[in-house]
Amino acid sequence: MLVKWTRCTVVDRRGFERGQRKWAGLLGEPGFRGQGGGWSRMRPQVAHTVTFWESRAFYDSFMARSHDRLAVAQAGTFKDAQVRLFDHRFDVKTGFEPRFTDADLLRVALCRVHEERAEHFTLMQEKVWNPAMAGSPGMVRGLFGEAPGSEFLVMSMWKSSAEHGKYRTERVERLALRAQTEADVAHITGDVVALEPGWTV
Repeated sequence: MLVKWTRCTVVDRRGFERGQRKWAGLLGEPGFRGQGGGWSRMRPQVAHTVTFWESRAFYDSFMARSHDRLAVAQAGTFKDAQVRLFDHRFDVKTGFEPRFTDADLLRVALCRVHEERAEHFTLMQEKVWNPAMAGSPGMVRGLFGEAPGSEFLVMSMWKSSAEHGKYRTERVERLALRAQTEADVAHITGDVVALEPGWTV
């Protein structure tokens, strides 16, 4: 499965939200699996979307044929768009599905890892972080994705910000020490996103 993560700074909120609803046109596109997104909890003018495709071939075909027709509705409503594509490596918890209806919060972490530490980073994700997140009552589902250049996406969905907050305060520092995260990661950008039901496709 291919995961497309997009982040942008919105300059016309109403226009952007109107345009976002046009992405319902993705339904019926060959290989499309689902899309969701919302507003950053830390920077209110920043929007995130995550889109899932069965494969890179289906995604490339969509980009060549239909993308611009759907995207035109949001033209001029945002700036500084960042787009990254990741291959799904494994689930956080089990049975990941690109569904957003049972979660209120999305946590995304984009990690650029030292090349010689990429294998260790992946192993620690499986052995340390995954079991901890999967064991948190409010965590619904998540995934770990990889892009060329030792870039990784860790994405998790949560029932509420309170549940995510509990996990953060109780566990994160201790887990980071155990996983030697500081030695693995060159750069990390994270955000917490309040999911907008109207953006789910």
